[in-house]
Amino acid sequence: MNTHTFGTHTTSRIGRRGAAALIAVVLAAATFALTACGSAPSAPSAGPPNSSASAPANDLDLVDHTPGLIIPTAMHVAPGADPAQARTVVHAAQLLYTFWNTGDTKYLDQAVTPDFRDNTLPPGRPQGPTGPRVASAGFRAAVPDLTCEVADLYITGDTLTARLVFRGHFTGTDNGIQGHGQAINFNAFDIQHVGAGTRINEDWHLEDNLTFLQQAGLVTVAGAK
Repeated sequence: MNTHTFGTHTTSRIGRRGAAALIAVVLAAATFALTACGSAPSAPSAGPPNSSASAPANDLDLVDHTPGLIIPTAMHVAPGADPAQARTVVHAAQLLYTFWNTGDTKYLDQAVTPDFRDNTLPPGRPQGPTGPRVASAGFRAAVPDLTCEVADLYITGDTLTARLVFRGHFTGTDNGIQGHGQAINFNAFDIQHVGAGTRINEDWHLEDNLTFLQQAGLVTVAGAK
C-alpha cells in the first residue's frame, strides 16, 4: 500500500490530480479484470469481511481456510483457469492481505519473494520487501486498528487484481499530528504478479490517499463540501 503523509494544506490541485489518477487506474484494473474473468462475481463469503470461516469462492474451492488467513469477500476467476495455479495465486493474495490486515510481517515474508519489486514505488520508500514493512508500520502508527478487506479478488493466470477497503481510526500520529479518533475508510487497487513460483515477485498499486488525508483532517481541498 502506498501511503503519502502531508501536513495540513488547502489545495484544489491535489484533489484534481488524485481523483484523475485514481479514476484512471480503477478503469484500467476493471477493464483488465473483467475482460479476463467476465462480469459475474462468485458467491461472497457468508461471514464478515475478515472472517476465516469457510466461504464459497466459486465452484472450485480455491480458498485456504487456515485460521487467521483473510478470506476474500468476492472472487472472480477467469474461465478455464488452471485450478492448481489459481489456488497458488489466491493463497499468495491471502498471505499478502493478511499482512495488511494484521501488520504481522510473517505473512509478508511468505507472500513475496526476496527480489520482490514495487513498480509504483512512492518517493522515499525502500524498494523490495522492506517497502511494505515500512509502509505498514508507518500507517499503523497513525491508525493502530487498521483493517484490510479484500472486497474483490480477480484471478487471471499468474496475476491477481484486488479491490481493497482499509478501515480504522486515526488515534495515533501522522507526520507529528495527533489523531482524535477520526474514522478512516478508503479504497486501494492492486495488481500482483506471482510469476513462475508460489510468491509475488512484483506489483502495481494505487491508494486513495486523498480520501484518507481528508478523513484524518490532514488536508483540506478548496471548494470541497
